[in-house]
Amino acid sequence: MRAPSASYSFTVRLQIENRPGMLGRVASVIGEAGGDIGAVDLVETTRERTERDITVKCRDSGHAQRIMGRLKHVAGVRVANISDRTFLMHLGGKIEIRNKVPIRTRDDLSMAYTPGVARVCLAIHDDRERVFALTVKQNTVAVVTDGTAVLGLGDIGPEAALPVMEGKAMLFKEFAGVDAFPLCLATKDVDKIVETVKLVAPVFGGINLEDIAAPRCFEVEERLRKDLDIPVFHDDQHGTAVVVLAALLNALRIVKKDLRRLRVVVTGVGAAGTATIKILMSSGVRDIVGVDEHGAIHRGRATGMDFMKRWVASATNPRQVKGGLGAALARADVFIGLSVPGILTVRDIRRMARDPIVFAMANPEPEIRPEEAGRHVRVMATGRSDFPNQINNVLCFPGFFRGLLDARARAVNDEMKLAAAHALAACVGRDELSAEYIIPSVFNKRVAPAVAAGVARAAHETATARRRRRLSLSGVR
Repeated sequence: MRAPSASYSFTVRLQIENRPGMLGRVASVIGEAGGDIGAVDLVETTRERTERDITVKCRDSGHAQRIMGRLKHVAGVRVANISDRTFLMHLGGKIEIRNKVPIRTRDDLSMAYTPGVARVCLAIHDDRERVFALTVKQNTVAVVTDGTAVLGLGDIGPEAALPVMEGKAMLFKEFAGVDAFPLCLATKDVDKIVETVKLVAPVFGGINLEDIAAPRCFEVEERLRKDLDIPVFHDDQHGTAVVVLAALLNALRIVKKDLRRLRVVVTGVGAAGTATIKILMSSGVRDIVGVDEHGAIHRGRATGMDFMKRWVASATNPRQVKGGLGAALARADVFIGLSVPGILTVRDIRRMARDPIVFAMANPEPEIRPEEAGRHVRVMATGRSDFPNQINNVLCFPGFFRGLLDARARAVNDEMKLAAAHALAACVGRDELSAEYIIPSVFNKRVAPAVAAGVARAAHETATARRRRRLSLSGVR
C-alpha cells in the first residue's frame, strides 16, 4: 500500500467543541483512516469552541476525501475550510523574474536603459561573444517541452506541462543558482520545435529538453545539437543515465563486481532506457539486454521496432537472448527498470546471479515494491523519495548545467556525462556507503558543485569550453 505523502496533503480548519478529549477524538479518526497528522495549529479559542488548522498527509485524492468524510461526521466538530497544500503551492505560479540591480535614480535609468544601454548593444554587435558577459545569457537555460511525455501522465499538452517545467526551473535555481525559464510549445511537429528553439536560442546559454516523447525526442536533440552553438541536453535521457550510472558504480562497490563483467537487463527502451544503455556501454559494460513489451531486443526481431530500437538490437545482447523478461534475467547481475509498475516478480529475481542489484524506477509505482523484493535483493533503488536510494534527475541537471554555463560550453559530450556520474558517485564517502545509501540525497549541498566541477573540467579537456580554465569554474552562484 502506498504511504501517505505530502503531495496528497491538505490542511483542514476545524471548529471543535471546547471540552476535554475532543482533539484526541479528531486525531483518532484521522489515524484510524490511515492519515498521517503533521502540524496542529491553534487559530482561535473561545469558551464554546476551539478552532484549529490540522495538516494531514494522505495516500491519494480518494484517501483524502474519505478522511474528510469521516471528520464531517464527528459529533461536536465542524469543518470550516479545506485547503489542498499542493494546489496552494502552485497558485499564481512557482517562479518569477526579479531585478538584480536597483533603479532608483535618473542615473540608474540612463545606464540600465536608454541611452546608456546602446553602448552595450554596440559592444555585443562588434563582438558577439560578449553577450555571455553582458546579459542573462551567461546564466540562463530554456526548459523546452511539447507536453507529450509528462511524468507518467503522457501526452497532456503544453499548458498542463507548465507546472512541471516551473518546478524544473525552481530546482535549477535552488540547487545550482541557474536561471531557467519554461518554454511549453504548442506543437508536436519536429521541424517547428527545432525552428522555434533555434529562434529563441540567442537569449539562452543552454537548452534543457524535457518530457518530449520518444522517438521524436531523439531527432529534436540531434538536430539542435548540430545547429546550435550552445549545449543541448535532454534530461529525460541523459540526466537519468548519469544518475543510474552513479548509483551503479557505488552499488558495485558493495557487491564487489566488475563493471566489465556484468550482465545487465534494461526494461523500457525509450528515451531514458536507450541513454542508460549508451552510458553503460561507454563505461565498459559489455553484456546488456534491452527488454520492451515484446520481449528481449535482438538482431532480426521485427516486432515493435523503430530506428532507435534497431540500434539497440545491433549494439547490445551479444548472447542473442530471446524471450520475455524472465529469460533475459537468467544469471543477470543488474536489473534497471524504466518501464511500468509490477512487471518484475520475486521469481524473476531468484533467477538472477548472486547479490542481485535492482533499480526499479517506474513512477509512481516501481516495477517491484522494495518490501516485496526484500531479502532477495542485495541493493535496491527506486525513483521514489519514500524509499532508500532515490534515483532522481535533480541530482544531475542543476550541477550539469552549472558546469556547462561556467565553462561556456558549446555542446554536451559523453565525457561530460561520465565525469558527472563519477563526481556524483564520489559524493557518497567510504564511511557513508551502504546498501541503503548508494546515492546522495537531493538536498546534499556538495552534489551540484561536484557535478559542475566535473562537467566543466571535461568541457576544457575536450576543447568545448569558451571560457579559459584559469577562471573560476565551480561553486553555486
